[in-house]
Amino acid sequence: MKKAVLMLTLTILLCAGAAHAQDKGFGIGIILGEPTGISAKKWIGGNSAFDAAVAWSFGQGGSVHLHADYLHHNFNLFDVESGRLPLYFGIGIRFRTDPETTLGARFPVGICYIFEKAPLDIFLEIGPVLDLIPGISFEFTGSIGARFYF
Repeated sequence: MKKAVLMLTLTILLCAGAAHAQDKGFGIGIILGEPTGISAKKWIGGNSAFDAAVAWSFGQGGSVHLHADYLHHNFNLFDVESGRLPLYFGIGIRFRTDPETTLGARFPVGICYIFEKAPLDIFLEIGPVLDLIPGISFEFTGSIGARFYF
């Protein structure tokens, strides 16, 4: 019981401390679309972050999809009354299991709404992928998602 109370107290303190615009810290949430799964993001500077996903891809009969990206955010393109709305773009890698395993480069582009007074962001992203292994092919991924920040 003491452990549960301690965990609840720590969670409340973390959430209260994170109740501001999320352009820093670590977030975890869901990603829906192609692929669908769990998304994480770690801010490493004012405009830079790493993101990753562990997900299920419904294309080509279904497969496990893993990706990791370096992202750069431009906060100056869209002016919103509350929160922040950066355009982001980046480069990363994508690993997918199919009947055969593929490995390729990802070039994600998206927008991310960062709430002003909540430890939350929502995003919309397209991710062109250039598969390099076992052969060269090109495709797009696309998804929406949300992450809670700690």
